[in-house]
Amino acid sequence: MFVLGTAGHVDHGKSALIQALTGIDPDRLREEKERGMTIDLGFAWLKLPSGREVSIVDVPGHERFIKNMLAGVGGIDLALLVVAADEGVMPQTREHLAILDLLRVERGVVVITKKDLVDEELLDLVVMEVKEVLESTTLAQAPILTTSAATREGLTELINAIDEQLDSTPPRRDIGRPRLPIDRVFTMSGFGTVVTGTLLDGELAVGQEIEIAPHGLRSRVRGLQIHKTKVDRVQSGRRVAVNLPGVATGQLTRGDVLTTPGWLVPTSAVDARIRLLGHLAHPLRHNTTITFHSNAVEVEARARLLDREELKPGESGWAQFALARPVALVKGDLFIIRSTTDTLGGGEVVDAYPRRHRRFHAATIAVLEAREKGSPEQVLLADLESRQPATLGELLRRSGLSSREAEETVKSLASQGKIVLLGDKGPQTLAFSAAGWDRLAEKARQAVGEHHRRFPLRRGLPKEELKSRLRIPPQSFSSALRQLVQDGVLSEDGNAVCLPSFRIELNKEQQAAADRLLESLSQSPYSPSADVSIDPAVLDYLVEQRQVMKLADNVIFTAAAYDEMVERVIDHIKSRGKITVAEVRDLFQTSRKYALALMEHLDERKVTRRVGDERVLR
Repeated sequence: MFVLGTAGHVDHGKSALIQALTGIDPDRLREEKERGMTIDLGFAWLKLPSGREVSIVDVPGHERFIKNMLAGVGGIDLALLVVAADEGVMPQTREHLAILDLLRVERGVVVITKKDLVDEELLDLVVMEVKEVLESTTLAQAPILTTSAATREGLTELINAIDEQLDSTPPRRDIGRPRLPIDRVFTMSGFGTVVTGTLLDGELAVGQEIEIAPHGLRSRVRGLQIHKTKVDRVQSGRRVAVNLPGVATGQLTRGDVLTTPGWLVPTSAVDARIRLLGHLAHPLRHNTTITFHSNAVEVEARARLLDREELKPGESGWAQFALARPVALVKGDLFIIRSTTDTLGGGEVVDAYPRRHRRFHAATIAVLEAREKGSPEQVLLADLESRQPATLGELLRRSGLSSREAEETVKSLASQGKIVLLGDKGPQTLAFSAAGWDRLAEKARQAVGEHHRRFPLRRGLPKEELKSRLRIPPQSFSSALRQLVQDGVLSEDGNAVCLPSFRIELNKEQQAAADRLLESLSQSPYSPSADVSIDPAVLDYLVEQRQVMKLADNVIFTAAAYDEMVERVIDHIKSRGKITVAEVRDLFQTSRKYALALMEHLDERKVTRRVGDERVLR
């Protein structure tokens, strides 16, 4: 199914034409009927000779209601540009045509209405004028038909022309995640809250859980209607009315987006390529406040120009729009910007979740250009280079690709070695570009190398410290470490990491000090003297090498003596059920200091447990 949208100056007969074609009066408001002028969006539908049923959005033509026109024109596949024969091309004709051009509406039919009010000579002049106006726009090849809603002349030809244009209109790109920009909210007696819009992606089904962005409201689809007919399921590209339980109309507004939960994160800024209209009297200057329109949303924004101080009429450039409030947009959405009185230009969102950029930064502009024109592989790589690491879920959300397309792209990039994945390939899998992974590996190598230089007698950098140095999500550290070890960047040694080439070597003086300490400890293994002076680094080395056991600042045993003492204490408890510090002292003919230090150490290791003045096994 396709959606048609009208465009044209006020009182040029758009609504009358739609009513003549469909039998439906699109003017639904009493004020519209009293004034004979469309104020807000109107809706109708038509069955074509081919059997297609098309939805029609009728937009207001008055300059005061351009924002309402913009809320309806964003989701159309084919434009009906209406020009009255008795007035010809007027200001809103030109403005609406410029908007259609900025939104890249490439299929359309131009309808000259009210032909019954003019003679053939004037009608021919109007047709010539329209052709001239269309020349440099996306509708340059659109057929031009002359009609009269009053006499119904030309309506059959118009219907056939619409059908023929739709023959060559490709279906909209569908990324598989339903997204319905809401353009109308109302209450239906007996049903409650109803919203309408054009479903841009995916499909909706009765009973489906949904979320309203940017508010995070949750509900479910209680009912669906297309052209006042109940349906169980709706595919993308169709206008639909959705009945939502548990949501009040006051909680919703035009421009909110109905979607599935958990993926469409609101944004307060977008990066975009912007094109300014050529007829403007003034340039767009950096930091100018404008009104930003995309799909059905309207929001005030500040235009931060990234590659120049001002954008002159007719020029294109890069900008970041700082939005006054969070809205729901995705990469690829088209937009229009306006001042308080004029349409200024428009463009395409290339990044819906940007960081704040340095201006006049060549690398930033290169990434934006890759995101705009690149292949899916180039888009993902550009995204990773600018913001890494990223989870696969974040990449999917930011890329604007369908789930299948993103999955295939990631698989291809990984097989070529252009990206590195850490995890099980699920949404939380962490991704790096190859260059980004090399930078992380070098950062890890430098951190461990620095630790070796500072502490040459230690096994390596504790893993927890490396985790804090790398600053990647904690849940991804184990996968990252495995990859670093697999790549030969690091080696593991218990709870520490070291460089593969690292070896601990004592110099002659250090080795001599170590030998003296071991000899001293061995002379009285259960009551060792702590009088031997030794470099703390050498002592730490002996502890790491498990040549000695340090139980307290002044209590050090050889490893052999310690192991023997632990074994004899455990045997004693097993045979007698318990042991006291005094019994430990007597067992080894040592002092209370050493006996107490040993038992407190075993308590800490959870080998023993203190019960009063006695110890039992855990």
